[in-house]
Amino acid sequence: MPADVIRINSKEYDSGLVRKFRGRILAGGIVIFPTETFYGLGSNAFDSEGVKAVYEMKGRDRGKPLPVVAADVDAAMSCADRLPRIFYELVRLFWPGPLTLVVYARPVFPPEMLGKGGTVAIRVPGMPWLRDLLKDLGVPLTATSANLSGQGECADSFKIVRDFQDRDITIFDGGRTPGGLTSTIIDLTGPAPKIVREGAIPAGCLAPYLA
Repeated sequence: MPADVIRINSKEYDSGLVRKFRGRILAGGIVIFPTETFYGLGSNAFDSEGVKAVYEMKGRDRGKPLPVVAADVDAAMSCADRLPRIFYELVRLFWPGPLTLVVYARPVFPPEMLGKGGTVAIRVPGMPWLRDLLKDLGVPLTATSANLSGQGECADSFKIVRDFQDRDITIFDGGRTPGGLTSTIIDLTGPAPKIVREGAIPAGCLAPYLA
């Protein structure tokens, strides 16, 4: 089944256009969407079959949990458990934006979504269009990069359409995304916060809050 390619203006959210595909996404369908860096590959993060389909389509190692994007801080917190005090400080300063936080998950995700010890990596994205999409859907989306495993992240919508045009997928084509660095990842589940991956937010900017 060929992909549905939906041309969008990522600066002006069209809820009517997106809602045509809402049911498909909520039922475990896969969607490709622009972010403030690269294109993301997602499904309903609460749907086991959708999550498995993302792993299969990407060819991703099942031992590498998928990150998640949520509409806002409240939506993220509704998925998280045992949040440390530093969580609230970091989200106040850096969300929405390219900061992914690894936290303990509430029992709302399928096992395929969880990292070691029942954790999930979550962020609120900086792109307003994507936050509006997430609000309309009412669920978080997986947000791994839209590429086959082993390939680099992709900002080029033409390449996205070319690579995925023969897949059963919905592609929101917003043109070329800004690219740049991926999100910085901080693990908040240990005895002290730990930077897992340095990205768009430099470690130096975070150091005062992680000491």
